[in-house]
Amino acid sequence: MSAQFDLNDAQRAIYDAAFKYAERELHPLFAKMDDEDWYPAEMMAKLGADGYCGLTAPEALGGAEMDLMSAGLVGEAFGYWNTNAAFIWGPHENLCLNNILRNGTEDQIARYLPDLCAGRKIGALALTEPGAGSDALGSMALKAVRDGDDYILTGRKMFISNGPVADVVLTYAKTAPERGAKGISAFIVDTDTPGFSVAQTLTKMGWRGCPTGELVFEGVRVPAANLLGVENAGVGVVMSGLDIERAFLGLPYIGAAQRCLDLSLDYAATRQQFGQPIGSFQMIQAMLAEMYTMISAARVSAYQALAACDAMARGEGGRGAIHKLCAATVLQGAEMIAAVTDRAVQIHGGSGFVWETEVNRHYRNARIASLGAAPLRCAN
Repeated sequence: MSAQFDLNDAQRAIYDAAFKYAERELHPLFAKMDDEDWYPAEMMAKLGADGYCGLTAPEALGGAEMDLMSAGLVGEAFGYWNTNAAFIWGPHENLCLNNILRNGTEDQIARYLPDLCAGRKIGALALTEPGAGSDALGSMALKAVRDGDDYILTGRKMFISNGPVADVVLTYAKTAPERGAKGISAFIVDTDTPGFSVAQTLTKMGWRGCPTGELVFEGVRVPAANLLGVENAGVGVVMSGLDIERAFLGLPYIGAAQRCLDLSLDYAATRQQFGQPIGSFQMIQAMLAEMYTMISAARVSAYQALAACDAMARGEGGRGAIHKLCAATVLQGAEMIAAVTDRAVQIHGGSGFVWETEVNRHYRNARIASLGAAPLRCAN
């Protein structure tokens, strides 16, 4: 790691504390989540009570006032011990809570952040639709029509992380469809509002125990006071948030990759073949060296991107150098986790092919990395 991105003592302390916490509280949940597609319903409230929600929020609202870099280190530690838990916490923490913090009015922040910071309410972000994936902005069909002091939302969202269990969903809708991506607005939607429902919860090959689903908006009436930012300026909210998402949510994958390397090192040292540990074979050594190199490079890139996001002013992002940096970071991270988990399974041999082994869980989780935020492009 270059000296520019060496962690300082305070950052190391944050990582070490989160690492020990995740080993104790999150790792014991991992197997059951993956085996049974089990959602630990009390987990977010416990994370909130223990100070791990609202990391970037002011202390007065129940947060920890961390910068994004420090919050990302918590995500890396969580990802090491339980990637599935990290991807329940991450969308709540970053996609919903931090977006409201960065773009909300004083009233919106005061109304929503205390419950989100405490884990009393679960947050999600709803962008993708059944017919709008990588062209999520241009092909968006969910509409919001102004009606007095409210907007009426009608349409569907698909593949929404935390959607089936969320209390608060940051939702993007077309307020001026004729303007394409420049006619999108962002809304804070309470899921107990009449007309909101969950059409289905999806069964996935990875991220099991992380509820992902299809959301239905059938004339959902949202107060105009819940418009996040300016009408028809939602593309700026989504793209600046996407930059932070790409940098922030890459850290749990780096943690997972490091876990796979550590498990592989242990296995290579103890698995005997031909009268010697397999770690003495040059091919195994080469794979371990490649894993280490790829993880180290991805970590530096992610840290660099988070540092750049920390320096980003409110409302900035979504274009220019930082957009390129964050997009490159998620591309590199996706390729890294795929390659590292592949080598981990290869080193573990037949054991790595077994569903219940930890490297197998990480191998299946890794596939989504190249399917999520990476392909989304700006359509404005």
